[in-house]
Amino acid sequence: MAPKDRLSLVFAALADPTRREILSRLSQGPSTVGEIAEPFDLSAPAISQHLKVLERAGLVTRTVRAQWRTLALQTEPLDDASAWVEEQRRTWNLRLDALEQHLATMSRSNPTHIDSEEAER
Repeated sequence: MAPKDRLSLVFAALADPTRREILSRLSQGPSTVGEIAEPFDLSAPAISQHLKVLERAGLVTRTVRAQWRTLALQTEPLDDASAWVEEQRRTWNLRLDALEQHLATMSRSNPTHIDSEEAER
């Protein structure tokens, strides 16, 4: 799967508060499906659907031993999402810095321009 497609799956999975809570619980360590489902007032099929979304995004892996199904958190997709967000933050900070410089230059070159701070006084 292409990295951008994986990222879309991760962000879609994180968009739901139930799935975020499941991930928070799994951050404490692996759990059985029953342990994960216990605090939620949801049907077994609904929990199963949430888990499928998390698995498809690569955020959760499932291990089957006899009748036990254990879930574990996979942090790599979260690391990828975090790196993407940080790159966007850097890009926008650079753009905003450049805009600020441009506005300051315009203000200095046009003495009739009143900046917003002077207008408020």
